[in-house]
Amino acid sequence: MHPQARAIQAIWFAIFLTVVSSFSGCGGGYGGSTTSNQMPVSISAQPANQTVTVGQTATFSVAATGTSPLTYQWRKNGANISGASAASYTTPATASTDNGAKFDVVVSNYAGSVTSTMATLTVNPAGAVSTVDVVTYHYDNLRTGQNLNETTLTTANVNQAKFGKLGELMVDGKVDAQPLYLSNVSITGVGMKNVLYVVTEHGNVYAFDADNVSGSTAKPLWQISTQLPGEGPSDDRGCGQVTPEIGITSTPVIDRARGAIYVVAVSKDAAGNYFHRIHALDLTSGKELFGGPTTITATFPGNGAGSASGTVTFDPRQYNERPGLLELNGTIYTTWGSHCDAGPYTSWMMAYSADTLKQTSVLNLVPNGSDGGIWMSGTAPAADAAGNIYFILGNGTFDTALNANGFPSQGDCGNCYVKVSSTAPLKLLDYFTPLNTVAESNIDGDLGSGGPLLLPDITDASGKTRHIAVGSGKDATIFVLDRDNMGKFSATQNNIYQEISGQLAGQEFAKPSYFNGTVYYGAVSDSVKAFPIASAKLATAPSSKTATQFPYPGATPAISANGTSNGVLWAVENAAPAVLHAYDATNLATELYNSNQAAGGRDQFAGNKFITPMIANGKVFVGTPNSVAVFGLL
Repeated sequence: MHPQARAIQAIWFAIFLTVVSSFSGCGGGYGGSTTSNQMPVSISAQPANQTVTVGQTATFSVAATGTSPLTYQWRKNGANISGASAASYTTPATASTDNGAKFDVVVSNYAGSVTSTMATLTVNPAGAVSTVDVVTYHYDNLRTGQNLNETTLTTANVNQAKFGKLGELMVDGKVDAQPLYLSNVSITGVGMKNVLYVVTEHGNVYAFDADNVSGSTAKPLWQISTQLPGEGPSDDRGCGQVTPEIGITSTPVIDRARGAIYVVAVSKDAAGNYFHRIHALDLTSGKELFGGPTTITATFPGNGAGSASGTVTFDPRQYNERPGLLELNGTIYTTWGSHCDAGPYTSWMMAYSADTLKQTSVLNLVPNGSDGGIWMSGTAPAADAAGNIYFILGNGTFDTALNANGFPSQGDCGNCYVKVSSTAPLKLLDYFTPLNTVAESNIDGDLGSGGPLLLPDITDASGKTRHIAVGSGKDATIFVLDRDNMGKFSATQNNIYQEISGQLAGQEFAKPSYFNGTVYYGAVSDSVKAFPIASAKLATAPSSKTATQFPYPGATPAISANGTSNGVLWAVENAAPAVLHAYDATNLATELYNSNQAAGGRDQFAGNKFITPMIANGKVFVGTPNSVAVFGLL
């Protein structure tokens, strides 16, 4: 080569090296980025196994960190899925041939790629999976607390090796109400889903895919706010029972035939006005139905607290819909508690048409006195097959002067376990209150701190069918009432079916539950105790009890079983962290599992005072201060 050409070539090569070096020094490079300052991909939440029924879709999700941009490629049985390039992947409607398919995802950035663990898709034949719907508080209007259609969870597999926390469904406030559950709901644009419905004290309603639980990343199928423009949730009204805000406290009720979930919510506007409204929301979208919502107002004849000119008026500032809703024969029933004992307040029950949301009847059970709030620690009114409604009032005025039929002469039935008609007009049909009811109310020793349980029909020693109600309050006495003759009031003795004293170690801020001929109680600072029924009477001492004693507010047990077999009693301990316990329902001394057993805090979750576990289709759902913790087989 000519010497001059060789010199020119050397100059250009030097310039090229300088340019490349310059780009590299700026963090760039010829043809792409260098990896020296890139954070590699790390997967923080792996895809979880999914179980669906033929025709349903399944959603797999992953959570990853690393320098952006991150790219995703989902694979089925090792083959790339076209278009599956997001952090979540939803399958088409599944077929039986998809059973056992393995799904993973490759997550990449400039620094490299990481492949997730495999998640298995289980596709069950139509009809093979439990199709249990949980549409109301504690499963049924008797409020038994038993789910007899649980085919997945057993006494053999509920243990810390096989069972644990799958994740949490995140929401925007406290979950004080029990979540509800529907199988096989058709969600527009998504397909058939098992749906978990959740409400919060921030005033929002959520619908989640109950089978898509992985870490804390699952997004709702839909969510809506119950507040109108310019409103927010209520403040706590200076009461620490529900705090720091109040939106939806009571457990809603679902009417699948009407396609609606019914919710009562409270809100507050900028001017300081409070509003309670009843909503009917579309199960598939959350949209308002039947011309709703309806603002709740009420008046009743009387001269009681807060009355004027012979009329008691419902003041929305003074009340919270604490107990769960009850639906019976196309009517939604609401019952109302106070904020702590801050007066003036009285005792309200209201009925609304499930078809129009129009108010159909109002009853005030302390119209000429004061107090008598209905709160029952957030449980719910019960109803029997004959259409009678039962609930328990808190401390309040009781007229010890009775009329000729044994009812309070002025209509004031504070601190009573009541039986009310379900037809309009609402009417007090029967009641029981203890012989020392006035003294109890004077010291805030209310019977209505606990909720009701109605037993299925049972037969006594003479062959007579008995209709029994059970309940307890702050005096720690178990009252067993004949629903056909509840006992009313006597100043000298309690004329009731059965009374058991000395067996509950503390006050009752929960409700008893029932399974397979046994009543279960979880009082404050006491074990959960089992009281078997023989000849239509409760045993006067427990047949078994848990080793754990449950601090305030005690525990409201729930039971899962397949018929009468594999009975598991579930109870939540209010602690920090909270603890989910599972016991053999036939012998409470046998603890199967608790959420503190697994190493590294694997199953731990935050506590929330009056929560009760809900069990459906192999999963246990527990409300927390900002989520629903979901437990199931690992």
